[in-house]
Amino acid sequence: MTEPPAPRKRVVIADVAARAGVSKSAVSFVFNNRPGVSDSARERILRAAAELGWRPSARARALSRSRTQAVGLVIRRDPELLSTDPFFPQFMAGVEIGLTRHDYSLVLQVVGDEQSERAAYQRFADTSRVDGVFLTDVRIGDTRPREVGELGLHAVVLAPEDAAPGEGIPIGMNDADGIRRAVHHLHSLGHRRIAHVMGAPMYVHTEARRRAWHDTLVDLGLPEGTVVTADFTGASGARATHELLDLAEPPTAIVYGNDLMAIAGISAAIDRGVRVPEDLSVVGFDDIPLAPYARPPLTTVRQNVVAWGTAAAETLVAAVEGREPEPVHLPPVEFVVRGSAGPTRDRRHD
Repeated sequence: MTEPPAPRKRVVIADVAARAGVSKSAVSFVFNNRPGVSDSARERILRAAAELGWRPSARARALSRSRTQAVGLVIRRDPELLSTDPFFPQFMAGVEIGLTRHDYSLVLQVVGDEQSERAAYQRFADTSRVDGVFLTDVRIGDTRPREVGELGLHAVVLAPEDAAPGEGIPIGMNDADGIRRAVHHLHSLGHRRIAHVMGAPMYVHTEARRRAWHDTLVDLGLPEGTVVTADFTGASGARATHELLDLAEPPTAIVYGNDLMAIAGISAAIDRGVRVPEDLSVVGFDDIPLAPYARPPLTTVRQNVVAWGTAAAETLVAAVEGREPEPVHLPPVEFVVRGSAGPTRDRRHD
């Protein structure tokens, strides 16, 4: 009777060290990207590990570095908005791409108010669950970067450098450029009464988009436009659209702070018998997956949120590990022309 084969022995760090002719510490140094190992020894270690099919576990790497091998994201959002906002799924997909490259994991918490958010960061620090955090929905005068720094947590701040609070590492898209291009496009179509439906006013990106809209109107010598405050939800976009169309001189074009509000605005206008784009041109922001399938297809500003998330993850991991982060080169925002913006009546009759 044939004896069953002996179970295969699990390869451990000592096996790699023995094959490469080095100490276990040298193997650990190489796989934790620490200096002190010669190039020739590093090459032998990597070759031995490949031949043996060995790599360190995430837990072992974390212990050797005295780190948790995890970073955190606390989202403070109204449940209605979070359930309909495509930003966070795309951002987290990008974050996971970046973290996976380094065997890091993401700890996610969703909270409903400021006190709960602060408590979440405190728990992260007290329990050593994470070594760093992503700070999203950056607010004007935001104190979170300073507060998490005082807790000993590294932070990547999702905001352009010129709008970031000062602490943490800022990484942001150029929202203003997208809005400027939208207003210039509408002006080229003959529009002079260009309104803006802005999102929740406390956010840095909301103010950046509003200011870009206002400044571009001034630069083009156009009349001061009307701005209506909303909160990024579809319902608020519809309400703001009705408010604008009720004006004695309603706008001929509206630039919205995001696509959800813009698509709801199209629906609100059509319900009133206002044709889009014949009577009203509409421009959104984000280029969500639904945008090309709206009726009419939505003209909008596109930003690569997945690439943004990946760059944020790579930068945060580098900060946690004490490395100089690679320079961040995010794809520029794009202006996507579709069917929801068209020439004014007088331009069509020329």
